Amino acid sequence: MYYHEVLIADSQYHSKAPLTYSFERKLPANSVVSVRLKNRLVTGFVTTHVSKPNFSVKPIQALLSGQPLPAHAFKLAEWLSDYYACELSAVLRQFAPSSLTTGQLDELAELPAIQTDIDLDSPLTAEQKKAINFIDNYKGTTVLLHGETASGKTRVYLELVKTSLKRGKSSIILTPEIALTTQLERAAKQKIKADIYVLHSQLTPSSRRKIWFSILTANRPVLIIGPRSALFAPVADLGLVVVDEAHEPAYKQEQTPRYHAVRTASQLGIISGAKVILGTATPAISDYYLASQKSAIATMQGAAKTSQKNLPILVVDSRDKANFSRNSYISNKLIDEISTTLSLGKQSLIFYNRRGSARLILCHHCGWQDICPNCDVPLIYHGDLHKVQCHICGFKKNPPTVCPSCGRSDVIYRGIGTKTLAEIVQKLFPAARIARFDSDSPSGQRLNEIYDELAAGKIDILIGTQQVAKGLDLPNLARVGILGAETAFTLPDYTSEERAFQLLYQVAGRVGRGHGDGMVIVQAYTPDNPAIKQAINRDYLTFYNHMLRERKAYNWPPFCYLAKLVCRRASPAGAERAAISLKASLAAQGLPVQIIGPTPAFYARRGKYYYWQLVIKAKQRSHLTQLAKSVPAGWSIDLDPIDLL
Repeated sequence: MYYHEVLIADSQYHSKAPLTYSFERKLPANSVVSVRLKNRLVTGFVTTHVSKPNFSVKPIQALLSGQPLPAHAFKLAEWLSDYYACELSAVLRQFAPSSLTTGQLDELAELPAIQTDIDLDSPLTAEQKKAINFIDNYKGTTVLLHGETASGKTRVYLELVKTSLKRGKSSIILTPEIALTTQLERAAKQKIKADIYVLHSQLTPSSRRKIWFSILTANRPVLIIGPRSALFAPVADLGLVVVDEAHEPAYKQEQTPRYHAVRTASQLGIISGAKVILGTATPAISDYYLASQKSAIATMQGAAKTSQKNLPILVVDSRDKANFSRNSYISNKLIDEISTTLSLGKQSLIFYNRRGSARLILCHHCGWQDICPNCDVPLIYHGDLHKVQCHICGFKKNPPTVCPSCGRSDVIYRGIGTKTLAEIVQKLFPAARIARFDSDSPSGQRLNEIYDELAAGKIDILIGTQQVAKGLDLPNLARVGILGAETAFTLPDYTSEERAFQLLYQVAGRVGRGHGDGMVIVQAYTPDNPAIKQAINRDYLTFYNHMLRERKAYNWPPFCYLAKLVCRRASPAGAERAAISLKASLAAQGLPVQIIGPTPAFYARRGKYYYWQLVIKAKQRSHLTQLAKSVPAGWSIDLDPIDLL
């Protein structure tokens, strides 16, 4: 009998120390095993062989594969645990296969194929060749591929994958949306002769497990496509990691470990020797700044599809009522353009970043407002359900017919959401086939399914929120209307202007991608807002320089590092006391940091709990991790948060 120390890959194990188990033969380091933790079956990784201990031990239940986990995986796990100040066991869970419950393997889930704009037969453009040459010759690890929408970034990715495969190295391509994995898989299968694996959360646990072990035991280079968790696939001999649409907030995990895939991918490249590519038309301000410091930016300015270079963009001033003589929400110009588009058999997209049917429910007489009893935020009216609902805790009730404060029937519904907007559009264009997609869409309806219907010509007008502002190609899309362009600017966060710019830029980039003429109509109450102008003029560098001055003046990233600490308590007084106490404790450590707060969180009440937070700024990130390790249980710790809301 042999004895082995095993690291437990389970979030319910709260120790860095390995546990000792027995096995009938000696196992190599990094072996993937199944062990019992109390009465549960969990995954573990063998670290070393040890002498027989002087206490009783449980046996290893099974050796799950004859192929050990690649050594770079453990180095990355240790880095994640230290960099994000979280338990190693929670990190290792990211590297483990799916649930170990036994059962029949399901067939791999297939997602509908989506139209792709990648021309795989045409020769590379001069800019694509220049970008590939820059990346191949760059001596560092991470390169920012700053490519205009429709400039052909995906083609560059696939050419780099081909080169990596020829060198006997595997590749990973990350996407922010599962729908984008389908597009990439389809393109890759046309261009690349290799085993291609797609990993995402919509696979059954048994399917994910089957793919995981196929990757682990692969005896030749492979290509892996998936969202952020694909970074932890057990791939050996890694040569390339691509983070597509690298600006997307979906790359930040909001549960422990709260890693960011961009930073993690760069570290994986350092550990494994792989080249890392961050591809986007609208880089995060901090990413562009860091890349510029290292001269690590490859630029593709001209669109591979030339029709987007001179795309007409019209700004409609929402303050001028003459522009809205036919409808209060949709301008005369947008109505006319959609009518023309329909007559030509083309498609339109209306972007409006507001869910629901009405934003506010209030009494016109006394000013009473319908507020969630659990969260202290306005309830939203959903006309299709005839319910008012909280978008934080899910509380629902019937809408009020009289004011509960003054008893009068002067209850009004102010503002609209995508549901009401869809009803308005249907009345304006009764013969049109209209679809809506946002996070209120029916359960099980996936973004890729909507795009599949669009690509097949089954939808004339799509109405959606930020979920439609992704890097997918719609060959029949001719018009994009953007309503309330300044909506995102009003959020009280240092990233709100950046995120609004990215959304406007990306939404406008859905049209004019080489399939015919296109137009973008932007409705705005502040048409002279510099960020709006820069987004619709596709002037990233002017916006970047503006934001960099702002960030430097107020000491925000990239000129500092951030940590957000949030506590949850049963009463507001309890949350405030905990926050005041922690601030005093952290300040007493004497580190050169700035502690902001304590203040109530942006959503100060969620359900039955109250939330308070501290924000810490530091010039050295190590000071934040040092403080984070002293934070008591009951606090959430978010290092490098993507926002402070």
